[in-house]
Amino acid sequence: MSERIVDNKRIAKNTLFLYFRMFLTMGISIYISRVVLDMLGEVDYGIYNVVGGFVAMFTVVSGAMTTATQRFISYEIGKGEKGNVQLMFSTSVIIHIVLGGIILVLGETLGLWFLNTYMNFPTDRTVAANWVYQLSLLTFIVNVISVPYNAAIVAYERMKAFAYVSIIDVCLKLLVAYLIVIASSDKLVFYAACLALIAMVIRLIYSRYCKKHFVECRCNWSWDKKNGKSIMSFVGWNMIGSVANIAKEQGINVLLNIFFGAAVNAARAIAYQVLSAMNSFVNNFQMAMNPQIVKTYASSEKSEMFNIVFRGSRLSYLLLFTMSLPVILETPFILNIWLKQVPDYTDIFIRLVLINALIDSLSGPLITSMHASGKVRDYQIIVGGISLLNVPISYLLFKYGYQPYSAMAVGIVISVFCHFARLILLSKSINLPVKLFLRRVTLRVLLVSFVSVVLPIIVYYRMPVCFLSFIAVCFVSFLSTSAISYVLGLNINERQFVRKKIFHLKK
Repeated sequence: MSERIVDNKRIAKNTLFLYFRMFLTMGISIYISRVVLDMLGEVDYGIYNVVGGFVAMFTVVSGAMTTATQRFISYEIGKGEKGNVQLMFSTSVIIHIVLGGIILVLGETLGLWFLNTYMNFPTDRTVAANWVYQLSLLTFIVNVISVPYNAAIVAYERMKAFAYVSIIDVCLKLLVAYLIVIASSDKLVFYAACLALIAMVIRLIYSRYCKKHFVECRCNWSWDKKNGKSIMSFVGWNMIGSVANIAKEQGINVLLNIFFGAAVNAARAIAYQVLSAMNSFVNNFQMAMNPQIVKTYASSEKSEMFNIVFRGSRLSYLLLFTMSLPVILETPFILNIWLKQVPDYTDIFIRLVLINALIDSLSGPLITSMHASGKVRDYQIIVGGISLLNVPISYLLFKYGYQPYSAMAVGIVISVFCHFARLILLSKSINLPVKLFLRRVTLRVLLVSFVSVVLPIIVYYRMPVCFLSFIAVCFVSFLSTSAISYVLGLNINERQFVRKKIFHLKK
């Protein structure tokens, strides 16, 4: 019991470090996006995001590798003295270096051909788009090689390192936002080059930190055939999920470019900037919690793992809902005070992607528990197959004249199907109690959502659009969601914990 208390305190402490990082980086990132959009213009900003997104399509492999590396290192740590972390780490480093080389070859052949054959750019920006592609590809390969080091920091739950390095990262990007204002060369190419340089600096910092603090994370270039085979088998099935995720995110981005042009890509980029800021609340919480899910499974504490999964899914949704409700209601007002120029469709894009994120927030701990078990074949085939429907359905809608935001609406419907598919598959693979999950998590958060949204909507429609109404809607939304979440969303132990913390703060 005492070890579990220590683990819970570690989750809370790590979450605090990550939230400290988040609030600082989010504020600076919002300012940076305003400056960059203003300096690059709507078209160039869209070009950077669609080209960078196109390069990210190569994360089909690296995304699966990231998940595998984090899972296997955490699993080895959870085994205690029986685990061999250093051998697993060295094997992962070798795999990622080889993977970086494969991505380079694919990017310079297939990727370059697709970019110059099918992508839709203004004629006078084709050369700049190719420069952005090359620099984005370099940035991506550097990030791939860094995966084992980042995975080790997460596995050892050293979130303080993420907080400090992220501050360095965002401060360097703030410097770039200043330099882009005074740059005399092509601002789009200059921006891409600076981001590539920052990626190299951050990669060196992470690798240096791991070598200094974790003896097991010094690559001795030894290869373990059994570990390598296990990782590649895990990756092979996870590839389906990675393909589906890239298709949902970057595939849709490419379709938007082909059918509607770079200006719509700019609108989508802004929407995902907001989504990234909102999702950071959930991602930080889940990042601190995920190693505990894997370690409790490795130590055969399945009932405790289910408790962490239930609590994580429910609190992830409530946290994101509390932060996103005022943004969903006040999207046009926020955009007008944030950006000097607002691309068409930006407001509806933001609202739809946030609704989709709320649905997906319930599934994060479920996905981690599936990865912890290692039984991913059926899961990836079924859930990945459902997710892949995003691209063909969106393509057909665009072809028959539907609006750009129809792709986001399709994503919401598919996310609902994926959520219930995960529950059914987990009940079969690790005996997850589905009825208990639906009662303690899904139904509870739906009840909180329907009850707490009433008062903010009344305030929103009764008051005229102005800064005072914006403040009133945000205040009422936060008060309503917080109060209803406390009464209906938390269990008895969690309410006692909140009361205890409030009592200590008063003292």
